[in-house]
Amino acid sequence: MGEMSDIIQNLKDAGCSEQQTKDICSLYKAGRIQDVIRTLRCHRCHLMDQLHESQSKVDCLDFLVYQMEKEQNIR
Repeated sequence: MGEMSDIIQNLKDAGCSEQQTKDICSLYKAGRIQDVIRTLRCHRCHLMDQLHESQSKVDCLDFLVYQMEKEQNIR
């Protein structure tokens, strides 16, 4: 794939913890690419869950702002 330093930087950029990065690098060095892919997909799912949770919170705030603006226009 590339230099190990590039992989490490990409993992950091993706929000992987130091321990996750070490584990993934160990798997990669051992040639256990399918395990690396499985681990990366798991981390991606976790990030997507966080994204959806954040989107839900944003939607709640948007609704609250909408309601308050609507209320203000009535007065």
